[in-house]
Amino acid sequence: MDKTINLALIGASGVVGQKILQLLEKKNIKINKLFPLGKSTVGQTIHFQNNDITIGDLDSFNPSDANITIFSAGSSVAKTHARKFVESGSYVIDLSSEFRYEEDVPLIIPEINGSIIDLLEKPSLIANPNCSTSQLLMVLKPIHDKYGIDFFNVATYQAVSGTGKEAIAELKSQTYEGNTEPKVYPKPIAFNVIPQCDIFLDNAFTKEEMKLVWETKKILDPAIEVQATCARVPVLNGHSEAVFLKSSNMASRDEIISCIEGTPGVCVMDDPDNLEYPTPLEQANDSEDVYVGRIRSQQIQNDTWVSLWVVADNVYGKGAALNAVQILQRLVSSNKL
Repeated sequence: MDKTINLALIGASGVVGQKILQLLEKKNIKINKLFPLGKSTVGQTIHFQNNDITIGDLDSFNPSDANITIFSAGSSVAKTHARKFVESGSYVIDLSSEFRYEEDVPLIIPEINGSIIDLLEKPSLIANPNCSTSQLLMVLKPIHDKYGIDFFNVATYQAVSGTGKEAIAELKSQTYEGNTEPKVYPKPIAFNVIPQCDIFLDNAFTKEEMKLVWETKKILDPAIEVQATCARVPVLNGHSEAVFLKSSNMASRDEIISCIEGTPGVCVMDDPDNLEYPTPLEQANDSEDVYVGRIRSQQIQNDTWVSLWVVADNVYGKGAALNAVQILQRLVSSNKL
């Protein structure tokens, strides 16, 4: 029996919002009523399922008209409005970091801890993880289940699309027009690598780096220790990650590959002889899969260390839009509407 989905989408005209609409159409998810909402974009139109729909005013919208709401408009908007929608009877999926670390808010990657959604007894707030966390844990989950992960170090190489339209425009301007004045980032991004994503915290790590720590513990296992370095690179789309993990049990390269292969949503690309490994340019073009390659295993001082290279589309894929849509699908399949 089809469920009636009345969906409010805040941030429908944004980079991620557009990809959410694209995925809803691709997956043929039947939306009874779509309410695109915004503030500065009120009156503009978005195209969805062969219709042009006018973006409405978030402030004046009646939240009870929606039974599922997706916030893709940043922390401040979510902080002001998200709980109002929950109180009015809507399940809320928030893509910002505003609620991720609150104990009563589930932080969901459907393939890993989607069963939490099945247990919800009333309209609730559900947080979508950070883009870097989602793609990383998709690969680490099968390894942790079979071999155990004690600790991992990760270095991320994050595309400018994760910051939004203005950052994409800034990279293009600096690259093609020679305009090196930084506005979005603290330093020029073209032909450069900036070892800072988000603000610095008192411990000298950035907030983006600590998100990987906090979210791994909340989603996968609180016992795993994490150290992260996050850098912004002059790539339009697609986050890459170099991961170095210490396993509780011995595992060869072939055993790690065998462990990962067949994991839904994960694609192994690892053939050194043919220079086969994932890159953001080739694999992060509206792709749903998380790609992993450069898989290595070695014994160091009687410990097993595994090295991985992980690439995914951070906007369309698991980093943002896809994960949110999969949460919506899980709400529908678990009869929450």
